[in-house]
Parts: sequence; C-alpha cells; structure tokens
Amino acid sequence: MTIPFRLIEQNEEAKNLVIVLPGAGYTTRAPLLHFTTGLFYTKGFDVLHINYTFSSQEISDLSEIDFAKDVQVVIDNAIKNKTYSNCYVVAKSIGTIALSYLLENIMLKDVKVVWLTPLLQRDDVFNKMVNSDNKGICIIGDKDSCFIVERFEKLKNNPNLILKVVEGGNHSLELDGEPIKSIEVLKHIISDIDEF
Repeated sequence: MTIPFRLIEQNEEAKNLVIVLPGAGYTTRAPLLHFTTGLFYTKGFDVLHINYTFSSQEISDLSEIDFAKDVQVVIDNAIKNKTYSNCYVVAKSIGTIALSYLLENIMLKDVKVVWLTPLLQRDDVFNKMVNSDNKGICIIGDKDSCFIVERFEKLKNNPNLILKVVEGGNHSLELDGEPIKSIEVLKHIISDIDEF
C-alpha cells in the first residue's frame, strides 16, 4: 500500500521534525491536528503528515505490522536526505497503533510522543504506553470509548508519561453538543502540547 504524505518544510533547513499520524477518519486537517501542525511549524519544525485513509472494511482487515511497516517506509522516503536532531511524533487514534510498533525502531528511540485518544483497549498500544521509555503526553476524553479506567490508572506507573483527561471529551476530544466549550478544550490541549 502506498501512503500519501506531505512534508511541510521550513524556509531554512530545520533540525526539528514532527511526524503526524492521524486517525482513520480524523485527518491532519481536523482541528486538533491542524492546530498542532501550526504550533510545531511556528516553533521551527518541519512537519511530516502521513495521510493514510481507510474505509471501515480496510480497518478490520488491517495488519498492524504491515500498517506500521508501510508508515515507516513513508517516513524513511520523506526524510531520506535530511538530518534531524530533535523529533516528535503526534499520533491520534488508529495512528497510535502504528506508533506502538514504530517506537521499536532504533531511529525513534529518543522521540517525544504525543498520544491523542490512544486505543487503550488494544494490548499492543496499552503495553507500549505502560513500558515506554519515550517522554510522552497522553490526552484522552473520559467519554471516549477507548478510555478504560483500569488501564488508564496503570499508565500512571510510567514516570515518562504526562496524563491529561478531558472531562466530557469524546473520541475527537470535543464535548458533545458544546461547540464553544469544545474550542476552549482545544485551546487547553494545544497549550498542553506546547508546554510539553
């Protein structure tokens, strides 16, 4: 599978890179990832969007390892002539599946990780988060079907992870029926990522 990507480069050669792994239906243009892109770009990062799209049928047939390998190939091709000294990965939802495998790659051993609405119901994602040595921040809503209290509590044992729960937040980290309050929530999330 060939995955489209977009590398948004600084005018000058950048030493910082952020890789954005969107959700299945939550693209890099959706509010959370759009503003995260802007945040990193204004801080002098090149931004690599991995723009996979999946139908629900494709998702159910998805091999996690093949998915992660395909994403790795895209990353390698996109930055093959570049050298970055500082790297972040921002993963949303299904992107956290790829991320949990990508972190096995020695090239990504020092990356900082932003886990947005991670799929905590999946053992591969949960185990990677519990045992990860990467500095990370995890942001999830308590009304998200992926929010599993027992598993979230266990994440607190990992000193490398900063944990944030959005009260009333759904899988898009928005509040149902509350557009104005959802914008406030978005502002807090982008600030949390900024401080991280």
